[in-house]
Amino acid sequence: MNTPEDPALNGHMPDLAAPIDPTAYELDTHRVRRAFDRAASTYDAAAVLHTEVRDNLVARLDLMALTPGVVVDAGAGTGHASIALIRRYPKALVIALDVSQPMLRASGRRQTWLRRFARLCGDAERLPLADSSADLVVSNLMLQWCNPDAVFAEFRRVLKPRGLLCFTTLGPDTLRELRSAWAAVDSYTHVNQFIDMHDIGDALVRHGFAAPVLDVERYTLSYRDVQGVAADLRATGAHNATMGRARGLTGRRQFAALRTAYEAFRQDGRLPATYEVVFAHAWAPTTAGRRDNAEGATVSLEELKQQLRSRRRP
Repeated sequence: MNTPEDPALNGHMPDLAAPIDPTAYELDTHRVRRAFDRAASTYDAAAVLHTEVRDNLVARLDLMALTPGVVVDAGAGTGHASIALIRRYPKALVIALDVSQPMLRASGRRQTWLRRFARLCGDAERLPLADSSADLVVSNLMLQWCNPDAVFAEFRRVLKPRGLLCFTTLGPDTLRELRSAWAAVDSYTHVNQFIDMHDIGDALVRHGFAAPVLDVERYTLSYRDVQGVAADLRATGAHNATMGRARGLTGRRQFAALRTAYEAFRQDGRLPATYEVVFAHAWAPTTAGRRDNAEGATVSLEELKQQLRSRRRP
């Protein structure tokens, strides 16, 4: 993702007809980490979407027959999900894992003597955990900042047989308004290239997960102006970390062009920011062997959706 104040142009207009190299969407992992380090003190106040999605994700665990001994909250951020998991599984060891030490320090301030969790600084692509050491891995809106194949391989490695993976990530319709508006300004990459739900399902099967179930929910946040969109993205650490981003500062002319292009989406006096959120869960098989890809990547989720709707408050 990107904030309009992030680097955009170096004082010139690029060739808008030039195709974007696919490698332009690769992520600068050091920039990702720095962004979340800086956002540790501002994250909670701006994480409206993250809160709603987290609550929905944790509520889905009600439908799983699971009594875990070890739970990993991967991409724990400031620790809200870790606290919710302790409440749900009071006898479990909950491990809050995050690549950002400032985020983990913020999560530590959320603990009480009744609600304590372990904190572990580590990269989800190289988990500092033993093989078959966890019964449940939960991850809320982290995967889009990683290499999914590397993360799924690690989740599969650390889960015990019959362990559960439950996560959310962002789909390709996310921030479509911002992506479209920037496309009218220049040809640099400003928004991540998010992965389609079906490709995520295929990756789960490819890495040995069984019975994956995926569905999509769409959320729309509204803002008075494009500066509000930018402020929330920046406050939650969602800076532009793509390799194809421009280096330098966004000029006034370019930002004015962005503001004008975004105005085309205004509805009822507000500017929308759309998020396509993929919800997924899958099981580690009972044996070390991988499942056959013919199992399929997606399953009908209508019954699950109906149960979840009935549980939600008006």
